[in-house]
Amino acid sequence: MNMFTENVKPRKRGRPSGRTVQGEAARNRLYAMAMRMIAQRGYQATTLRDIAKEASVSIGLLYRYFPRKQAVMMAFYDELSADYARRATIMPPGKWRERFIFALQTSLRVLEPHRVALRALVPVLVGDPHDGVFAPGTAFSRERVQRVFENAVVGSTDAPKAPLAEALGRLLYLVHLATLLWWLLDKSPNQRATVALVAWTRQLLPSAALALRLSSIRRFVNALDDLFREGLLGSLAATSRRSPPTSTILRPQ
Repeated sequence: MNMFTENVKPRKRGRPSGRTVQGEAARNRLYAMAMRMIAQRGYQATTLRDIAKEASVSIGLLYRYFPRKQAVMMAFYDELSADYARRATIMPPGKWRERFIFALQTSLRVLEPHRVALRALVPVLVGDPHDGVFAPGTAFSRERVQRVFENAVVGSTDAPKAPLAEALGRLLYLVHLATLLWWLLDKSPNQRATVALVAWTRQLLPSAALALRLSSIRRFVNALDDLFREGLLGSLAATSRRSPPTSTILRPQ
C-alpha cells in the first residue's frame, strides 16, 4: 500500500444507501393520507399532527418524510407536473393552436383524478405567496408545465418568429391556468361548461392566429408577456418591450 490507498476502506456489503422499499412504501402511504385529509379539510385546517394521528404513526416518523406541510405540497406539484410533462412528449406536429388544445386537454386529463384535492387547494394555488402557483418555491413545477406551452408554439409548423413565439406560449399557459380555475369551480354536470369553454376556445384560435399578422397585435402580446413576467413572476428581465407605465394605463381619461 502507499499513502493514497492505505486509508481506503472496503465497501460494506448489504443494503445500498438511500430509500428502502419499506421506506418508500411508508412515504407513499403518508403522502396519500395527507392529500386525502387536505381534500376533506382544506390545506390550512390540516396539520402534520393530524396526519400522523390519522396514519397511526409518530410525528417523528412523519417529519422524516415531510418535515413541513409545504413538503407535501411540493411532492404534489412534482407528481402532477412530472406526469404532465411525460404525457406532453407525444404532442403531435401541427399548427400552434392545435398543439395548444392538445396541451390544454392533456392537462385536464392529468388533473381529473385529483380534482377534489385541487378544489380544496384553490385558495393556496391562487393566492398563497409561499405555496401558490407563482411562488418562488414552486417555480420548478410551474416552469415544467410552462415549457410545454412554449414548446407548443415554438415547435409548431406556423410558429411566429422569436421572441413572439415564446411570449405567445407563456400567455397560452396563462389561458390554460384560467381554464383550469374555471374547471375547478365548474358546477355543471360532468363539467359540461368546461367542455363548452374548450370548444369555444378552439373556434376562436384561428381568428387569433390571423390577428397575429398585425404588428399592433404582436406588440400587444409582447407587452402582456412583459406584464406577466414582472407582475406574476417578479422578473424584471423583460425591459426592452416595456408597456406603458401603470400610472398612464390607470389614469382616468
